[in-house]
Amino acid sequence: MTPAIIATPEPEAGHPPVTYRTAGDRALMVEYGQPFPVDLAANFFAHAAARHLAAEPVRGVLEIASGLRSLTVYYEPNTIDQKSVVAALEEVHRALPEPRSIVLPSRRLKLPIAFDDSASREAVHRYRISTRPDAPNVLDGTNVDYIVRYNGLPDREAFYARVLDSQWWNAFTGFYPGLPSLLPLDPRSEIIAPKYNPARGWTPEGAVGLGGPCIVMHTIESPGSYQLFGRTVPISQLTRNPRTHRVDPALIHPGDRISFFRVTEAELIDLRRQAFAGSYDYDVEPGRFATEEYFSTASAPEVSAEADRRRAARHAAQGLVKIP
Repeated sequence: MTPAIIATPEPEAGHPPVTYRTAGDRALMVEYGQPFPVDLAANFFAHAAARHLAAEPVRGVLEIASGLRSLTVYYEPNTIDQKSVVAALEEVHRALPEPRSIVLPSRRLKLPIAFDDSASREAVHRYRISTRPDAPNVLDGTNVDYIVRYNGLPDREAFYARVLDSQWWNAFTGFYPGLPSLLPLDPRSEIIAPKYNPARGWTPEGAVGLGGPCIVMHTIESPGSYQLFGRTVPISQLTRNPRTHRVDPALIHPGDRISFFRVTEAELIDLRRQAFAGSYDYDVEPGRFATEEYFSTASAPEVSAEADRRRAARHAAQGLVKIP
């Protein structure tokens, strides 16, 4: 029987620890760092490893799928065996700089958001009527107030400020095609929420939700379990670039940085009409991201002190709020 854990080699100085796991007879999973707390350093390293493998392919390695702190590596066993895949990945890891010295391709995107919109409220309403009328996160007809209470915030505007004041790093794309999972690059903007229990049967396309520490934007109508708090323009399939007339199946790429600007729901409806008509000009700026920017911000005394204060307030509030 093949062991679940293949290897846990001693990490290079300054690098996150690595665990290699079996993922079937044609794949293995590489895990970086520890599961908790969420560690952007491990995520940066995973991005860098995936980029390196894309630039310098290993013969027999077919595909790399990135996760929050992992890579799933698919390979052709008739060409390369599991042991050789691990050896090749170890060479990649030795070639990479430590997480705070990594520079990654990273575009900056600005997206509109209408908070507490009617489509998100409709999803909450359907859930309350058809699935669980006593769920503590839907009793007020919206998930926004539940997020506010769970994070120990004074009001909705304080929550909206957390969303608007930070750039959000697309840590990975997954669960279904094009769905970005965003983490704040400013630790003071950290927000957390438990998921629905059970999940919703319907979520509108464009809905923006929060689950655990991640913000997501729904690319299609689908089931879902994240707390909904707003809506944005389409980010999949219909996002035609008006300059090139190219349809990008996934607007947001791994490693992109997203910032939101606030609009009314009426304004968002007009922007969404433009997007569906192919005339909306998505604000996308090519660039690169030096991870030192994140570490310098996160370690600044005034930033880390305020982030710690906000975490303490959140932890105190969570003990007073029912979990779905």
